[in-house]
Amino acid sequence: MTKPSLPDLLHAAVSAVGGTERPGQVAMAEAVAEAIDDNSHRLIQAGTGTGKSLGYLVPALAHGERVVVATATLALQRQLVERDLPRTVEALHPQLRRRPQFAMLKGRSNYLCLHRLHEGAPQDEEDGLFDQFEAAAPTSKLGQDLLRMRDWADETETGDRDDLTPGVSDKAWSQLSVSSRECLGATKCAYGAECFAEAARERAKLADVVVTNHALLAIDAIEGAPVLPQHEVLIVDEAHELVSRVTGVATGELTPGQVNRAVKRAAKLVDEKTADALQTASETFERVMELALPGRLEQIPEDLGYALMSLRDASRNVISAIGATRDKSVHDEDAVRKQALAAVESIHGVAERITNGSEYDVVWYERHDRFGATLRVAPLSVSGLLREKLFEDRSVVLTSATLKLGGDFNGVAASLGLSPEGVEGDDVPVWRGLDVGSPFDYPKQGILYVAKHLATPGREGTRGDMMDELAELIEAAGGRTLGLFSSMRGAKAAAEELRGRLDNPILLQGEETLGELIKSFAADPKTCLFGTLSLWQGVDVPGPSCQLVVMDRIPFPRPDDPLMSARQKSVEEHGGNGFMAVAATHAALLMAQGAGRLVRASGDRGVVAVLDPRLATARYGSFLRATLPDFWYTTDRNQARRSLAAIDASAQADGK
Repeated sequence: MTKPSLPDLLHAAVSAVGGTERPGQVAMAEAVAEAIDDNSHRLIQAGTGTGKSLGYLVPALAHGERVVVATATLALQRQLVERDLPRTVEALHPQLRRRPQFAMLKGRSNYLCLHRLHEGAPQDEEDGLFDQFEAAAPTSKLGQDLLRMRDWADETETGDRDDLTPGVSDKAWSQLSVSSRECLGATKCAYGAECFAEAARERAKLADVVVTNHALLAIDAIEGAPVLPQHEVLIVDEAHELVSRVTGVATGELTPGQVNRAVKRAAKLVDEKTADALQTASETFERVMELALPGRLEQIPEDLGYALMSLRDASRNVISAIGATRDKSVHDEDAVRKQALAAVESIHGVAERITNGSEYDVVWYERHDRFGATLRVAPLSVSGLLREKLFEDRSVVLTSATLKLGGDFNGVAASLGLSPEGVEGDDVPVWRGLDVGSPFDYPKQGILYVAKHLATPGREGTRGDMMDELAELIEAAGGRTLGLFSSMRGAKAAAEELRGRLDNPILLQGEETLGELIKSFAADPKTCLFGTLSLWQGVDVPGPSCQLVVMDRIPFPRPDDPLMSARQKSVEEHGGNGFMAVAATHAALLMAQGAGRLVRASGDRGVVAVLDPRLATARYGSFLRATLPDFWYTTDRNQARRSLAAIDASAQADGK
């Protein structure tokens, strides 16, 4: 039997999902197939509307060996497993003569734990476990969530938190879930044979395509113990997010509250002397943290160093003692022991990491009004880790709508541990970049307007001229505005000010769930939605409800961000341009994602307005503009207002 051609397979898949075949999608599918065949690596930029999911799924399914697809967002994971994969598998079946299997795999804490459900959760203050259902008042929100979860446990096939609708609070979920460190293990657990997390892993072992997330991919790389099944091909979607997700997984933290909970959990499982030593170390650490001021610690202060060594040594002794003792008076001792061990091991790991002091780590204090001080440690860079763990023994395809920064792939490639494109040598993963473009006609569909006449934004204070400009733009657009702000404080200030000046409803992130806000924004064209980071990349509202996207300023990292400033300094010490490599690259990525909110369909038209003159006047402005979609560019405020008014009038004439 002749092997079916890739164009024929792609055509069948696109027809099955009711889509339109795009030249960029065909080019992408061919590049993915080529990478899989010659065991090489690709960075593929595919603009909004390309249909990139099918662009990589079709060659992956045709390949026949196991493929892992890692995404950043829950929405895309669900779209792949619930919509794209079922339809594509059915569409390709007649030509492939087989039905490839697919499965979703997440971290253990995303699945309901039957042991917790039936035996209770270890509590901090006393021996044994407590019944959450008795402890929470049935009339309370927590009690109602727990009861609903207990009913759901009898009917769910997956135990996956995201299949529980409506969802429950983090607090309720934590009562009935465990981390991988707290898990007893399938062989030791009375419910191991029915375990939802174990079942998900078994399904993944049998699947041809495993859909997972960046965090689990990072855990798989960092922990050393494989979480994902063996695979020949890795496809990373939303790859612009990968470095920050891996950094998050590789970041450790210590708080006095976390240490206190570990002390309480361990106290009843070890002798008094061992428990007292950890208690004393905990109190010393707490006193140091009371005086902690936010910022990077280039040298570990003497008092903190002493507190961390005491925590490290005391927690090591507790870990040894917990492993050597048994106490039959404790109800469900294995579960209590495992949770206590997990808590103490976490503290030991972070205390030891900071005490050992690696030049590749950044340590800093953070302070929160409600939660007090936190000590954090994060890798200066994850590029070496990614180069070593990601690109060995498999073909890797990284794709996103935003991978070219300033016009080429090398900036993103460097953050992934890759050499510049075309460089070859021993231990250097060879890769090629491909920009398949977008089906949208950006110069005709959108305008990039930079408010060159405004004052340069400073670090503090309200920007009266910016507020006036924003109000005028919203009035010209008739609402229809997504406001993207570099800080929550800026978003709140703009919402408060403009609610008093305009008749348009203004929704503010945080006042309702993100899903509800986006639904309300899409439903009423006169409405505006203001918010910060998650709106820059999480909003998909095609049509006339979003015809103006405003960025209040270039979203550089804060100058006092310890990790970003450390990375910038490191680049400079090695002879590079730290500002361009770190701050400008960070801003370019976010701006490209933000500008991408405007044109989501072929009929969309509108304006991206940047209320920061530096995009037009600063030397780095051209680098940032080269990263944005190729909109028609202007600094003429009257032109921007006239265009918005014309787009609004056209939408109203269409009854929208």
